[in-house]
Amino acid sequence: MGQGHSALQTCINGIANGRSGFAAYPSQPLYQLAWVKPYNLDIKVHPEAVVRPKDSNDIAEVIKCATQHGYKVQAKSGGHSFGNYGLGGGQDGVITIDLVNFQQFSMDNKTWQATIGAGSHLGDVTDRLHDAGGRAMAYGVCPDVGIGGHATIGGLGPMSRMWGSALDHIVEVEVVTADGKIQRASETQNSDLFWGLRGAASNLGVITEFVVRTHPEPANVVQYSYTFIFGKSADVASTYSAWQDLISDPKLDRRFGTEFILNPTGAIITGTFYGTEAEYRASGIPDRLPGKTDMVGNNDWLTAFAHDAENEALYLSGLATPFYSKSLAFRREELINTTGIADIFKWTDSQDKGTPLWFIIFDATGGAIADVPMNATAYSHRDKVMFYQSYVVGLPLSKKSKGFLENFHGQITKWTGAFGTYAGYVDPELKDAPQQYWGSNYEELRRVKKVWDPKEVFWNPQSVRPAE
Repeated sequence: MGQGHSALQTCINGIANGRSGFAAYPSQPLYQLAWVKPYNLDIKVHPEAVVRPKDSNDIAEVIKCATQHGYKVQAKSGGHSFGNYGLGGGQDGVITIDLVNFQQFSMDNKTWQATIGAGSHLGDVTDRLHDAGGRAMAYGVCPDVGIGGHATIGGLGPMSRMWGSALDHIVEVEVVTADGKIQRASETQNSDLFWGLRGAASNLGVITEFVVRTHPEPANVVQYSYTFIFGKSADVASTYSAWQDLISDPKLDRRFGTEFILNPTGAIITGTFYGTEAEYRASGIPDRLPGKTDMVGNNDWLTAFAHDAENEALYLSGLATPFYSKSLAFRREELINTTGIADIFKWTDSQDKGTPLWFIIFDATGGAIADVPMNATAYSHRDKVMFYQSYVVGLPLSKKSKGFLENFHGQITKWTGAFGTYAGYVDPELKDAPQQYWGSNYEELRRVKKVWDPKEVFWNPQSVRPAE
């Protein structure tokens, strides 16, 4: 991809017009450390340039430079793509647009709709919404994750069963498209583009700001954890079965978000209930979970977010490391039966993981997410009730560790007909990746791609291909 490095640099530097800190190139000192900053150190990336525009006009001009000189474009918000896709995903010829300067925020106190810059991190968004009238919305709890990518692939978090996904809160966006034009997109303006941006934005443009609907912060949040320390993973199988039975209950209280985390010492059930402790007890949920409660805390919204972020950091740190991950999404009827659960957990005991840093997360979903029709947005996992994600971390990452996850995934798929996974859990080695990420919406996405980006200006190794 691309031709004429110096011509590209001349074009980009012309946009900067003497401004410092606008762009950097591979020949510059500390380029990888200070500008590229890959998240997954197991995937080497070499973008042709990293640009930090100040406004939408800058982005439009950078896209024009890219198309003029034959380069692809990807935006980076927080930079937490498992495949480093905001940096090209290991492919040459990509220009990265770093949205770090897009931090704008405002609140309409009549509609309670917030305008949020696409470079904002979730931790900052939480604080800004709180300060603007005690407001909140649904998204994940990793504070360093950028809303630009997170809210456009789904944006799942512990409050999603209650309020829906982050992208279900988007009312309107400003986006720069492949022709270098600055557009507005909503249900009434460029509606086909708006449909695709909510689930697959990296394939269609660079979003610069979101207008989102918000909710009043819950006054009370109960946070809990159950820890089970066993010598063998097989001993956890019955505990997992009880948890899976709970989260697959169609009548499960939507205020409840939970994860089951398998790790080298046993398992942890952790989660959040948006209500009072009395309401949590009355829901019957504690009575359906085996084991001793290590902690039940009644917190306010900000404290609850901070606590969830702290728990998440134990497993999904914001620090760059070499890691590998596999995942899968399950409909209710695709969940693993008790025989399969026992078999999988027994198999896990027999394996050499190649690293002490491994963990497997089972995460409840559904609820309000399923209220939205499957074809209302490009997001295609509204009929799912659970995701699983597995991770190994190594310094360096060994073939044995990666093999453990591949084989664990094989054990899972042996017992289920589930197909597809969340686009936020990027797996560079996934076959039929677009079909797995976007499912029944993929063909419509290809048609939208043909209209808005027929030359594939916005590209990564697993991006949507335009319809023929």
